[in-house]
Amino acid sequence: MGNGHRLGRRFGWLWGAYGTSALGTWLAFGAFPLIAVQVLHAGPAQVAALSAVGAAVGAAVAVPLGPWVEFRRKRPVLIGADLARFAALLTIPAAFAFGVLTFVQLLLVSVVVAAADITFRAASGAYLKTLLPAEHLLVANARFESTTWTTTIIGPPLGGAAIGLLGPVATVVADAASYLLSALGIRATGGHEPPPGRREAARLRAGDLLDGWRYILADATLRPLFLNTALFNGLLMAADALLAVLMLGRLGFTSWQYGLAFAVPAIGGLVGSRLARPLVTRFGQHRVLVVSGTLRAVWPVGLAFVGPGTGGLLLVMGVELGLILCCGVFNPVQATYRLERTANDRVTRTLSAWSVTTKAATALLTATWGVLGGLLGPRTAIGLAGVLLLATPLLLPRRAAAPVPEPVPAPHA
Repeated sequence: MGNGHRLGRRFGWLWGAYGTSALGTWLAFGAFPLIAVQVLHAGPAQVAALSAVGAAVGAAVAVPLGPWVEFRRKRPVLIGADLARFAALLTIPAAFAFGVLTFVQLLLVSVVVAAADITFRAASGAYLKTLLPAEHLLVANARFESTTWTTTIIGPPLGGAAIGLLGPVATVVADAASYLLSALGIRATGGHEPPPGRREAARLRAGDLLDGWRYILADATLRPLFLNTALFNGLLMAADALLAVLMLGRLGFTSWQYGLAFAVPAIGGLVGSRLARPLVTRFGQHRVLVVSGTLRAVWPVGLAFVGPGTGGLLLVMGVELGLILCCGVFNPVQATYRLERTANDRVTRTLSAWSVTTKAATALLTATWGVLGGLLGPRTAIGLAGVLLLATPLLLPRRAAAPVPEPVPAPHA
């Protein structure tokens, strides 16, 4: 992979900002539901609404932001998204300190954070293309993937310890501070950002909101990858939610055992992200994309056979290790493939539409599988999700596609 300075100082600052905010997010993992239950004495329906409604409404709020951000410099947008998350999250400890924290406030903050997350992801993809040449995008995305899994391993245990000592509000403060540090890191990237393209119309029209989806669905290689991502992520998250019910309920696993079952396999993500570039160099981007995308789909069905005791715990860890290893390879290759197939003046709208759809599909499928889990039992519903996941490789691109050539600007008179 090489060391960080070989991609330049500006990428180093961006990478550091990403790692800081990712660590803050995982430190505060599960903080909102804990605050809702322990501080506000919320019931199961309210806790479920906090996760589902917050993400869904946040995705809806982010829809018009994609076309708006497309024609603006991306670095100020990234800083603004970080500062918005910092300010929104900071209202929670402030309200808690004055004894005025409410469930509605938690819900509103979750909406703001979800919308800012989508906007940040969309703008960061476009910004990355201005920082690095195309041949370095896979290296950069692999480093982001490696950082994601590293913070996944260390964040929740540290956050759990902080919650035990100081309460869940303390981790929200840490998460807020991480976004402030991220904003400062992105500001430190400096340098010259190429001016964005000009919008044809002076104002944002209603039809412009669908530009990202039009671009994706019109591309013969982006379209199947888009559908594959939305379906795979949605079914996987739906199965994971029911797995928590099964393991912590009927099978009698403790919370630390449940956390261990997912923390240890995250090492596979580190290994996979390290393998992504050598595999692409040897076998080609398209082959690695299809093979890793297919292999990641064969693992989740094994979760339907989890039993009690040490054997069941080892089964979950083995399945998750195989799944995360394949995802560690697939994710940076997919992110690079998507950027290469998207024109520079379409990146933000495309990534925004991609994120909105993925979040909406996850919310819908999680709710659907919650109903199925109640009707059929969690084990049967997990097995059904696993069987459907086996069909998702059919949606992967069947043919390799060349990067989209960028138009050469006309010379000035």
